[in-house]
Amino acid sequence: MLWIKSFHIVFIASWFAGLFYLPRIFVNLAEVPAGSEAERQRLLGMANRLLRFTTMLAVPALVFGAWLFIGYGIGQGAGWMHAKLFVVLLALGYHHACWSLLRKFRAGRNQRSGRWYRFFNEVPVLLLLAAVILVVVKPF
Repeated sequence: MLWIKSFHIVFIASWFAGLFYLPRIFVNLAEVPAGSEAERQRLLGMANRLLRFTTMLAVPALVFGAWLFIGYGIGQGAGWMHAKLFVVLLALGYHHACWSLLRKFRAGRNQRSGRWYRFFNEVPVLLLLAAVILVVVKPF
């Protein structure tokens, strides 16, 4: 199971690296000056590729996580694990929100400011912090 745990950690780190960087691209997209279509297209291409790659990294992270959950038999009486699973659902929701926001950028319908995306960019940091604390400290 240690190999599975190692792969889970690597894919989680990789998945979250994408979730950390993608909103930074959104900040730049939101602040592209009018008439800079070449820059907008370049940033859209970067965001598209990063989101596809990040999604491919999320899948093995979730598969290895499920394998650990089943393999270790964690569940009953492990309140920390239920909380961590909730954090995972929030991370998946955030990932989905990134897809939705990128669709709006592609369609030219973004209504949010670069400042908003700077705050949005902090969400995965808080999610990762919560997950790590729950797994390491097991507070309940």
